[in-house]
Amino acid sequence: MSATHSAKLVGVRVLVVDDEPDLRLGLEKLVGSLGAEVATADSGDAAARWLTEHTVDLVISDIRMPGMNGMELLEHIKAYYDDTYVILVTGFGSIDLAVRSVKAGAEHFITKPFDNHELLSVVGAVGNKIRQSFDCGDELPAGSRLIVGPGPMRDALELVAQVAATALPVLIEGETGTGKEMVAEEIHRSSDLNGKPFCAVNCAALPDSLLESELFGHVRGAFTGATDDREGLFVQSAGGTVFLDEVSSMSLIFQGKLLRVLQNKVVRPLGSDTDRSVDFRLLAASNQDLDKMVEKGTFRRDLLYRLRVLSIELPPLRERTGDVDLLACYFVGRYSGECADGDGTVPELSEDVLARLRAAPWPGNVRELENVILRALVASRGGPIEVSHLGLPEDGGVADQDLGYEAAKQNAIRRFQSQYVETALRHAEGNISHAATRCGMTRAALQRIMRSLDIDRTRFLSK
Repeated sequence: MSATHSAKLVGVRVLVVDDEPDLRLGLEKLVGSLGAEVATADSGDAAARWLTEHTVDLVISDIRMPGMNGMELLEHIKAYYDDTYVILVTGFGSIDLAVRSVKAGAEHFITKPFDNHELLSVVGAVGNKIRQSFDCGDELPAGSRLIVGPGPMRDALELVAQVAATALPVLIEGETGTGKEMVAEEIHRSSDLNGKPFCAVNCAALPDSLLESELFGHVRGAFTGATDDREGLFVQSAGGTVFLDEVSSMSLIFQGKLLRVLQNKVVRPLGSDTDRSVDFRLLAASNQDLDKMVEKGTFRRDLLYRLRVLSIELPPLRERTGDVDLLACYFVGRYSGECADGDGTVPELSEDVLARLRAAPWPGNVRELENVILRALVASRGGPIEVSHLGLPEDGGVADQDLGYEAAKQNAIRRFQSQYVETALRHAEGNISHAATRCGMTRAALQRIMRSLDIDRTRFLSK
């Protein structure tokens, strides 16, 4: 299996349904080799029960089975889980049956005995459709720039459509590099204000005097260099969105001035003695714990209440390892033409490279991952990207120096757990019971750790 196949369907959840154990196991291994998360059921009835408790993106089912057959399962899925794709497999294929299954909603139809490469090609094509929906997020508008698979980031982004439907202020909280401004843009694009201005300013980049001029505007002669009147962003937004990034950096004095604008919806340009009414929707972001700043007296409690009417908290990349493969492959495809010296072929990311990326602590989050991929593309000179091209420290301790003690300790623990468990699974060829015995723990305990680290056992199945 190529390195491309090994990560092709990471994050896609597949249910294989077949009453024959050997075929069920064979399909599980084949589909798992594409990087998908695979579960199995030995009957249509068992599959229907599984679907009531688990989210499944793709069902691959035999047609001829005792009890609920594949066609009946297809009808059940289309009635209750219409966004789930279905591929039907049978040893008794016919043109008529193929036509009927497709008309009933099946995405594809495969006859036994099937060629492994044919099956992988079909599953890969359907899986790509599913991955494309991940990339934009099902709840986000078409053309979204957010690369998101199942997991904590998708859970956070489910709030985008909800908050976009209101005109209330939203506070987006998360570490540096998690994509706060991109989420703000998505909220604006998803709202009724799409088409009106989106005005953004990084509060940390400007001193109070310049920030006040940027937001409130100024009149001619207000300060040295003010040769003309200038409208601030609150006026320029003209009923659109104003996004204030890194609001934690504002001084207490400026926080009071901003609070007045939010309460009264008026601004007074620098050098003017006249207020001006403004109309805007406010979005704000912070990479600091504003509640702790309130306790220390460095951030106004009343302003925090005004900013955090609604809130979205973005998880750090170290908590969304399922997205690392998606993001890395996206950045490789996006930048390979600009950075590589090769023939234009997009380099592959091997399983070793992807494993190293997943294990990294990413204190700089998605922004740091993007820079690592850029560096790797330049270092690889258009050839395959290797672990050495990433430039990541063998021991995450160096990068962790930018974090506090507790965060650095947790990163070290996660790295140890990830390496230890993945080694056990590799030796056990993906058998959780054998790996648990090797680790000296129960199967349930190992599964809990695997879920917390987003480790997919199918990556370690023998091919």
